[in-house]
Amino acid sequence: MLTTRAYPRATHFDYAVEKGVNVFMEKSFSPDPGGLHRMRRAGEAAKKKNLKIAAGLQCRHSVARQALIEKIRNGELGSVDLIRAYRMGGGGSMGPHKPDDKELERQIRGSCAVLWASSGLMIELLIHQIDECCWIKDAWPVTAHGLGGDLPHSNDCSQNLHSYSMEYTFPDGTAALVGNRNVTGCYNDFATYILGSQRAAQFSGNVHAATVHTYKDKRVDKANIDWKADKEPCNPWQAEWNDLIDAIRNDKPYNETERAMLSNLAAVMGRAAVHSGKLITWDQMMSSTFRFCDYVDKMDYDSPPPVMPDDQGRYPAPTPGRWTEI
Repeated sequence: MLTTRAYPRATHFDYAVEKGVNVFMEKSFSPDPGGLHRMRRAGEAAKKKNLKIAAGLQCRHSVARQALIEKIRNGELGSVDLIRAYRMGGGGSMGPHKPDDKELERQIRGSCAVLWASSGLMIELLIHQIDECCWIKDAWPVTAHGLGGDLPHSNDCSQNLHSYSMEYTFPDGTAALVGNRNVTGCYNDFATYILGSQRAAQFSGNVHAATVHTYKDKRVDKANIDWKADKEPCNPWQAEWNDLIDAIRNDKPYNETERAMLSNLAAVMGRAAVHSGKLITWDQMMSSTFRFCDYVDKMDYDSPPPVMPDDQGRYPAPTPGRWTEI
């Protein structure tokens, strides 16, 4: 079980595959493109060894969502013209501190405060919705651009922005609008919606609930629902384990590495677009070897921290136009 923060996931996954053991790994899978491509290569090695690899994007195991995917593939919504996905909730920030001899440990333990260790709060929260968008389209985005911002006069010293808004474009020209905001006292939504040429649908709901239904037309309104998915026999977190254990016990082919890594790459693509202020392409993501920290494999308690706070206790924040992470 690989369930630390994301920074050593590629290191641990390589080791597990080398030792020939089955793996469950939690999201996010790596904070950067270089780590994700390394994990894809290890996933190919795992296939050759017939290892069972599960990745913690549990919504893929939701039978309610699978039922709606079947309807989409059968054309019951018409063409998928737009996807809207949100995870907006209360605030979370990190106050200032003075660096000391435990700075590296603080960064590793510090929730999602620094990008190199955790991927950042947006990906930690929103990777599921981005994965759902790619699943709905059965494709990977070709471009992404976005906007982000911080609360004025904030004392948050982390590397996170307080809001992210990303527009992904898929090969057929369809857009997915994906947003994350972590600010207390605002309108919240935690859901994925589909606008088809014939009718709309809701793909997921609050805290990944199986709020799965279609509407009579394009109006997203409870009074306009015409089909609801059956109640699921178990929640998707249990379902992902049921599927993994069944594959192990019955020696079924089971390797989620490729799909999970590419979904995570799409999430990093959106983050890079917001942080850099640039249009980011899938080709750039597929060729990038960027790592926030290139010595994770050799890291110990005496290693230097990959980033340091300034004299006000603030970690370096992404500045559009000057920031790069691909």
